Amino acid sequence: MDDSGGTYRSSRSTGSARLTDVARVAGVAPMTVSRALNRPELVSESTRLRVQQAVLETGYVPNRVAGALASSRSRLVALLVPTVAHSLFAEVVQTVMGALSPQGYQVLLGLVGYTPEQEETILETVLSRRPDGIVLTGCRHSPLTRQRLQSAQVPLVEIWDMTDDPLDMLVGFSHESVGRDVAEHLLSRGCRRFGLISADDSRARRRVAGFVSALERAGEGAYQLREVGTPSSMPWGREKSAELLDQHSLDAIVCSSDILALGVLAEAQSRGLSVPGELAIMGFGDSSYAAASFPALSTVRIDGAAIGLRAAEHLLQRMAQPTFQRAGQTLDIGFEIVDRDTT
Repeated sequence: MDDSGGTYRSSRSTGSARLTDVARVAGVAPMTVSRALNRPELVSESTRLRVQQAVLETGYVPNRVAGALASSRSRLVALLVPTVAHSLFAEVVQTVMGALSPQGYQVLLGLVGYTPEQEETILETVLSRRPDGIVLTGCRHSPLTRQRLQSAQVPLVEIWDMTDDPLDMLVGFSHESVGRDVAEHLLSRGCRRFGLISADDSRARRRVAGFVSALERAGEGAYQLREVGTPSSMPWGREKSAELLDQHSLDAIVCSSDILALGVLAEAQSRGLSVPGELAIMGFGDSSYAAASFPALSTVRIDGAAIGLRAAEHLLQRMAQPTFQRAGQTLDIGFEIVDRDTT
């Protein structure tokens, strides 16, 4: 309805709807519409909903380019993860988007893989878009990536890792601690001869390092290591576990992902091995199929939703500040060993 009580006709019939059209339908000033669209935290919930409804009725599409030029804000947040093939990273993506979208931010998703070179290439493209904030997986970067991030003066949250010296803000967990605790858990179950199947990425390698250091501290336990490419797969889990079992007498196999561990479980079952009686199996990630496997897979649970939510909250707080200042802030989300039927 327009102010005279007649039916409003979208100006799409004669041209694109304008901000003033939205203001008229919502019954608010154009400046209020602008605030509701660009800084929703500055208006009441009822006003935001009225403006949102008016946008739907008029078919109005905000000119983000013009808005960015006028405000020096792009309303764009870059989210860089290795892959979305794993449910853990997909959970982070969904949570970050869910937290930022209601605040008027669009998320630019970049898949950086597991190599420093790919991360460098994607980050260069992302920075050219002048994002208001960045969420980046990991805290081990190439010198060029570190230099670019430090020079960009953009609020940054590194995730899925832990260090005493973050570039800005950090939300994650210690991979070394994961490896250590898994080793101690399996040693307590009587396991002494270990096979390790790990993806060839830096975070998985640090879990292996934590595992090995725990064995060395305990003064017991031997291990054999096999690496696979990324992303991991069940066939690789079967292939590498078959290789290990053919060549060594093992009582446990530890994997850098649940998908690899399921491949190990399939190989063990094909050989008629009792799990966990003759062979214990441990995964990582607590994916949806870990609990559904038979026997149910023991694994390490990471709260990806909590990491995504806290990263988004940190970023929103920083982006709301008028001036840029690095925080040096870390938050350890931790992890949980889920002891199911394969250990």
